[in-house]
Amino acid sequence: MLQELSIRNFAIIDELSLSLEEGLTVLTGETGAGKSIIIDAVQLLVGGRGSSEFVRHGEKKAEIEGIFIIHDDHPCYGKCEELGIDIEDGMVLLKRDISQSGKSACRVNGKLVTIALLREVGSTLIDVHGQHESQELMDETKHLLLLDQFGSQDITPAKSAYFELFEEYEQVQRQIRALTEDEQQMAHRLDLIQFQFNEIEEAELQLGEDEQLTEEKIRLANFERLFSSLQTAYNALQGDQKGLDWIGLSMSNLEQSAEIDSALGKTSESVANSFYLLEEAAQSIRQQLDSLEFDPDRLQVIEDRLNEINQLKRKYGSSIEEIVHFAAAIEEEIESITNRDSTIKELELKRASIIEDLQLEADHLTAVRQQWANNLTDEIHDQLQALHMNKAIFEVRFHQSSVRNAKKFHFKKDGVDTVEFFISTNPGEPLKPLTKVASGGEISRIMLALKTIFSKHQGITSIIFDEVDTGVSGRVAQAIAEKIYAVSVHSQVLCISHLPQVAAISDRHLFISKEVKNDRTITHVEPLEKQDRVLEISRMISGVEITDLTLSHAKELLDLAHSIKKTAVS
Repeated sequence: MLQELSIRNFAIIDELSLSLEEGLTVLTGETGAGKSIIIDAVQLLVGGRGSSEFVRHGEKKAEIEGIFIIHDDHPCYGKCEELGIDIEDGMVLLKRDISQSGKSACRVNGKLVTIALLREVGSTLIDVHGQHESQELMDETKHLLLLDQFGSQDITPAKSAYFELFEEYEQVQRQIRALTEDEQQMAHRLDLIQFQFNEIEEAELQLGEDEQLTEEKIRLANFERLFSSLQTAYNALQGDQKGLDWIGLSMSNLEQSAEIDSALGKTSESVANSFYLLEEAAQSIRQQLDSLEFDPDRLQVIEDRLNEINQLKRKYGSSIEEIVHFAAAIEEEIESITNRDSTIKELELKRASIIEDLQLEADHLTAVRQQWANNLTDEIHDQLQALHMNKAIFEVRFHQSSVRNAKKFHFKKDGVDTVEFFISTNPGEPLKPLTKVASGGEISRIMLALKTIFSKHQGITSIIFDEVDTGVSGRVAQAIAEKIYAVSVHSQVLCISHLPQVAAISDRHLFISKEVKNDRTITHVEPLEKQDRVLEISRMISGVEITDLTLSHAKELLDLAHSIKKTAVS
């Protein structure tokens, strides 16, 4: 849900902070008070198109900030993970600044993002519906996704089984395309990888060879220092200084002392052990000295070999192991290209087998979708009937992109179906695409019917209805109010409305007003409670003049709304 909204220097809004709650919040007020401006700010916050005209006159920039609280399995987590944005404690902070030049600075949890990325994140958090704007439910390219969300318990497993085979099919398709490229390109490719393979083979690389050669190079390059150090170490033990002789003398005297005082036994033994260890070390040093031999030709051989290995590393991998793996891969490719015709035949046979299985999975997925499309049609008819559109006919139409009989297969990652919603709102009228419905009142009711159903499945944090009740009245107005409340049971809803029925059924009522102060227009937001709410609903019923009758009607609407909500909860 949208928990906090902060707006500064935006249009006629000087500074505004709103703490929002779950359920249905309605915004009412006189025309021009700033209700739609607040919704405009929210739309910009989630990636809507902005301009310098939104910046309050005389200010350098407009600032909009929103804090959203989301649950653990919310789709926003996946989107933010793709973008490398961390979410802590289920909190998402969106911020957008618009300068006088019209440029925007967008942030998600403090990280700078483009407007396009802000829109991707925002689309998982807020769904804005206005009477005439293009929205998800009125976008035919989204209808398949909506159907899949509606019947997810059966459709998702079927899609997973299909997609697993689809990925295998795509891999074989890529291999066939690679082998059926232009003959000249294929010949050039074969010449290149054959040269690379021969170059690596002729080098006769051994794993770990470069490390061993580097160690030997260091020894040869520092031969004089190594010889001098070993010679000095040997002389200290066995040379003129006779270090071992002195330790031997100490060992003899300690052995004699231990015969007199047994407490010296351990000391005597320790010195004796050290003597014999040092004697062995001296012999080892002597052998090392005798084996040392400086060979300048060997040093040159090592340097040449290391240069050869480094050249191969620059071309084929950062280590000998990677070079060997690269050689193995291109050897397989050489084999594949050399025997291209037979390889293509094998792949085509494999593809044909996969297509048979994939078509079966696609047919099963289509059948499951059609079953759920029937369920969706029934539910939407029920919703439309409740909204007094008894004669409306809704239909989910399928178009398949794969035709088995024509041997034309055009598989997509989500199946072979294209789905579009059709509707006829009046008897005798043909079914038309949902996007072609013209009447504002009809659009409002159809959209609410769809939203009542899909809000349970979409996972959207907040839904905003911007005057979707325009063009309706009477019993239809009451039905719309009840449907908007039904949507708010599953998602937080913010609603701008001129219908007293909608205001009465809301969980929270905000009154938007404006005043002129110091020659500047300022917008105010005031939460209404009890009597103030009755007065505002009375004003919405009658206009300017409030009478005892309108007050009574307002109280009646509130009591009716309370009964409806109580029944809905129970």
